[in-house]
Amino acid sequence: MLKPVPYLVLAPAIYLVSAGGQAFAHAHLEASTPAANSTVTAPSQLSLKFSEELNIKFSGVKLAGPAASKVKLDALLLVDSDQTLIVPISGTMPAGSYAVNWSVLSADGHKTQGSFKFTVKP
Repeated sequence: MLKPVPYLVLAPAIYLVSAGGQAFAHAHLEASTPAANSTVTAPSQLSLKFSEELNIKFSGVKLAGPAASKVKLDALLLVDSDQTLIVPISGTMPAGSYAVNWSVLSADGHKTQGSFKFTVKP
């Protein structure tokens, strides 16, 4: 005969299952141009495609070049149902390795961040 399971035993399990579903609500980077670890000619913009709609007011991108020099960027734009962040580059980009650091807020209020690198060929 089965014994009834006390609520206090079930409560943590229910919480973990419901909290686990929330982890999937974050905006994840699906693709970028330039692509991570690629070698390209100096781009005029970055394009970051996310899995969810973004809130541009609380999203940002930093681009650092050789010797950690900052590259000047213009105002961010959202396209593709507010899921793709366009980052115009107004600074110069000599040959070398570049690091893109991004931080975004999805429309449902979840913040995520990440980074990737690419190389500009001579």
